[in-house]
Amino acid sequence: MRLILKNARIIDPASGFDDVADLWIEDGLIAGIGRAPFPGNLVDLEGKILAPGLIDMHVHLREPGGGHKETLATGAAAASTGGFTAVAHMPNTSPVVDTPYLVRWVKMRSRGLPARVYPIAAVTEGQKGKKLTDFLALKSAGVVALSDDGHPIAHEGVMRRALEKAREVGVLMILHEEDPDLSSGGVVDCRIAGSLGLSGIPPDAEERMVARDIALAEETGVPIHIAHVSTAGSVRLIREAKARGVPLTCETAPHYFVLTYEALIQYGTDAKMNPPLRSEEDRLEVLRGLADGTIDAIASDHAPHTPSEKARPLSEAPFGVVGLETALGVSWTELVEGGVLPPEEVLAKLSLRPARILGVPGGRIVPGAPADLTIVDPEVRWTVNPKSFHSKARNTPFAGRSLKGKAWMTILGGKILKAGNLTSEAEVPESVCTSTRTK
Repeated sequence: MRLILKNARIIDPASGFDDVADLWIEDGLIAGIGRAPFPGNLVDLEGKILAPGLIDMHVHLREPGGGHKETLATGAAAASTGGFTAVAHMPNTSPVVDTPYLVRWVKMRSRGLPARVYPIAAVTEGQKGKKLTDFLALKSAGVVALSDDGHPIAHEGVMRRALEKAREVGVLMILHEEDPDLSSGGVVDCRIAGSLGLSGIPPDAEERMVARDIALAEETGVPIHIAHVSTAGSVRLIREAKARGVPLTCETAPHYFVLTYEALIQYGTDAKMNPPLRSEEDRLEVLRGLADGTIDAIASDHAPHTPSEKARPLSEAPFGVVGLETALGVSWTELVEGGVLPPEEVLAKLSLRPARILGVPGGRIVPGAPADLTIVDPEVRWTVNPKSFHSKARNTPFAGRSLKGKAWMTILGGKILKAGNLTSEAEVPESVCTSTRTK
């Protein structure tokens, strides 16, 4: 039975299409756009936005080895609830995903989940920053990128060799930019650390590595992607590099364009992440980078931890916050409602751009494409309640925050997702579906 999505405002960032129309799905694929003249299961989307399925290109789903924090299954449920039909899973697990066997393990364990999980493998064995992994074997096993995220590649010679190997194999490098000589022992941004009696992490810790790796990318011609950009200096370096034609892309996370280190006073360890929250000047420059296109994508950097881990003192609690279930709402509220970006550009940074950067399907609404779709209610107002999360974790700095805009429905391969569960086309939830079949 075909599924008809009727009266939606369809926004396709790839083509620029933005109009009210119907879209129909057959056999898991987008079959047409226009005015559906035939019967089928019908979902009326009047007042809703129909967008390409969102893609979060930077998440930590903790498996293998960290299932007490999050599993691939609970992470995928959180993703679908938040409007994401696909995520890219970072390798800083236990054991580190640095072999073809573990890449295949992640892929196998991700089958049938309510979001597509694309594995990323480590650049160096054990993410120790020394010996390179087998890039060709990892790519053949199905990785979409390589990253030592959570750890910098401090040695310039290792980074250079990694870039040269990445060019040879044809695989993307995603870089965690942090100078350990400057950040070692640091807990929060250096500009608030003293008042909290803690060791600080200066903006230079990020910016020096951004500058180094931009220089390497410029010299070698190898594309790089810079993760979780958080400082004004990094944004300016990237902007200038792009103007020179350096082959690079970058991302930021919602907490960097909404919050500053002042959030630590209210949220404590739930506002502790790496890189840390920065100053108001940094936040505003990240917003400018989003507005002028310097920053290509928005990613949650979803990093779950248990309540007991986050209950430790600020100096001892692990870095990381969850974001899969808040990223869309926070981005919509701050960027669309705040007048920073139009809806189509926010959706592009959450779908089209990640798809292009990673080289994965998605980000487009076109006949013949997989029916991975996100329906957004742009008018709904809601309050972040961590107790309602589908993620195992609750460590968010947005608890109690009032937001406008939320995922109303997610469709994966033509199947509607409800509460993180897949339904068949013939089992569309009655609350949203009527039949146009005639007797």
